Amino acid sequence: MPKNKTLRYAMFGLLYFSQGTIMSYFTAMNALYFLDNGLEMTDVGIFASIAMIPFVIKIFLGILSDRVNLLGMGHRRPYILLGLLIQTVCLIVAPFIDLTTHYWWFVVLAFVLQMGMALYDTCTDGLAIETTPAEELGTIQGFMVGGRALGVVLTASAVGLLAQYVSWIAVFWLLAFLTMLPFPLVLGVREPSRPVEQSFQWSAFGAFKQKTIIALCGVGILFFLVNYGANQLVNPFLQANFQINLGTAGLFTTVWGVGVVLGGVAGGRVIGRFGNRNAIWAALAGSGVAILALVFINSLAIAWPLVAIFGLTFGVSQAVYFAVSMDYTDPRIAASMFSILMAVSNVGIGIGLGVSGAAADSMGYRWSFALYVGLILLAVPLIPMIFGKKPAGINKITP
Repeated sequence: MPKNKTLRYAMFGLLYFSQGTIMSYFTAMNALYFLDNGLEMTDVGIFASIAMIPFVIKIFLGILSDRVNLLGMGHRRPYILLGLLIQTVCLIVAPFIDLTTHYWWFVVLAFVLQMGMALYDTCTDGLAIETTPAEELGTIQGFMVGGRALGVVLTASAVGLLAQYVSWIAVFWLLAFLTMLPFPLVLGVREPSRPVEQSFQWSAFGAFKQKTIIALCGVGILFFLVNYGANQLVNPFLQANFQINLGTAGLFTTVWGVGVVLGGVAGGRVIGRFGNRNAIWAALAGSGVAILALVFINSLAIAWPLVAIFGLTFGVSQAVYFAVSMDYTDPRIAASMFSILMAVSNVGIGIGLGVSGAAADSMGYRWSFALYVGLILLAVPLIPMIFGKKPAGINKITP
């Protein structure tokens, strides 16, 4: 690993930046791409749920990297490089698949792309856990969440404008180029040797029997189900009610992304100042209020600040959940355990994206936002359970 802290943070931030560039498409433009090709929001929901499956099953990728030193090159670095290459190739191929006649081939390609992303994502997380001091977990998550959101901010407007004035091919190829940005830094990584006490042990998975971990998983599912599901509806809602074009949709995503960047940074600071417990309560309250406010958008003038606030609470929620999850991760199964905690949150994303498409078609956008506000309240009884008895084998947990 780079000894220079700035370079280390930059590498982790860029790896998450690569995810953010894809998020700028999947969360903002994918629905519009489908609609532009004559499909419906239900098709968007089905596609999004299937495409999220790799992030649900990435536990197996975590176990693989925890156990196998690939070709003697390390437990993390070679897998990260492979994942980046898979994502790049899929993005180059994607625009040549005709959605109207080969919908399911596009779904398969997206699944493979997400497998590549899940691979480098889980190995990046494992590397961060293994090389980051406990007191810096909030900071490193600020860089990661902020880096991913920055990827959205810097590409969203470009993606919208390219789709409107150039072509969808230009959109996908730009994303392929941006995917490769962290490649040089990862190539220069030299993984530290593992202490014996951090060697992989199957017994460490016993932590998932603890009610604290079960409750944390439940909160993760609900946080991500609500935030991602609501976010997928924002641009289609604005397009249906205010007839925004693709370029304006990209600008809205940029505004949302700026909010996420600020929220990611703020989430790390909230944890450092107020502790994990209060930070989770703040994240829940902020998300609920921000999504409820979306129901009352009646003009584009009001939409701009409310979308930015929603992005802010979105970023805070992610940073808080990720940092608390790192705090609960056993170093003996660093990538595996953290990938499970992320996988359950991705179950929430998959459900949320699927529900949002069907809900929008059946009950309209405003009622769909209201539905998500009600769903996030289900996390209220789970939060006190998170900070109960400390799971065995984990000695970093802070309230």
